[in-house]
Amino acid sequence: MAGGVLAVSALVLTGCNRHQSALAPFGLEARSTLGLTVVLTVGAAAIALAVAAIYVAAARAPEGRLSHKGGMRLVLWLGAIIPTVVLTALLLWALPAMRPLPAEAGDLRIRVEGEQFWWRVAYRPPGAPPLFSANEVRLPVGRTVVFELAATDVVHSFWIPGLAGKMDMIPGRTNRLVVKADKPGTYRGVCAEFCGLSHALMAFDVIAMEPAAFDAWLVAARTAPPRPQDRGAALFAREGCASCHAVADNGTRDIGPDLTGFGERLTLGAGILAPTPENTAAFIRDPHRFKPGARMPAYAHLSEDEALALARWLKRTSPEEGR
Repeated sequence: MAGGVLAVSALVLTGCNRHQSALAPFGLEARSTLGLTVVLTVGAAAIALAVAAIYVAAARAPEGRLSHKGGMRLVLWLGAIIPTVVLTALLLWALPAMRPLPAEAGDLRIRVEGEQFWWRVAYRPPGAPPLFSANEVRLPVGRTVVFELAATDVVHSFWIPGLAGKMDMIPGRTNRLVVKADKPGTYRGVCAEFCGLSHALMAFDVIAMEPAAFDAWLVAARTAPPRPQDRGAALFAREGCASCHAVADNGTRDIGPDLTGFGERLTLGAGILAPTPENTAAFIRDPHRFKPGARMPAYAHLSEDEALALARWLKRTSPEEGR
């Protein structure tokens, strides 16, 4: 008995956080799913109590109290008619929640591709060129957003618990997930399909923003000033980082995560570290220490001072700022 109570308590406590929980919705689909879950849970509890009460009454009833005819009538009502009515009513009530949100041609498209072990993100606002990012998704509250989900290596699964349900990301195929955030805040998404050694180290930040703030962010992201051409820039070029990582003001390409907006991201390494220059430098020198199976090579030949200079350049901070 005590073990069962502990197991149920542990299960309930897993949903207590506010940034990654289906019990703390910030999107229409997740809110609808939570409502359906509550109704079904309460209904299941009521049915279980009713069955227990009938069992107790039957066990205590004197012999012969219920005739064969009365027993058959009880089976008919409790075993056929009432369950059919209840299940039909639940089905009719739940069907509208299964209908996907409608999307218009002018809605914001965000293409997300799962990689081992990070997320490639491309914002495609109507009438504007795409904006590239990685390991972070920003959404305008109150607007419909269409996620176009794909994978480049193995099957991944895109899941933002407080926003909507899971959607598989399959190589060679694009799946569509339509969502609408209804509350601003900072949340978290994860990969929900085992995809390799660092599957559990593959998260991403989700930032739901007021529409005006989101529009301003889009403009600012496109017009950000170039990084200074200092020692960090020289190291970035010398070490061949541009072969894999895009930095918009350097005209590079992106085999690995886009680093253009790296300085404003909330986490490092797809949700596993605080994005301090020190953590960034340590990740550059030995990425496999933090993310086993990552395809990024180690740069252990860099001194701590060189790695820190490169990290500060990526974050656009000067050595004097010390952060």
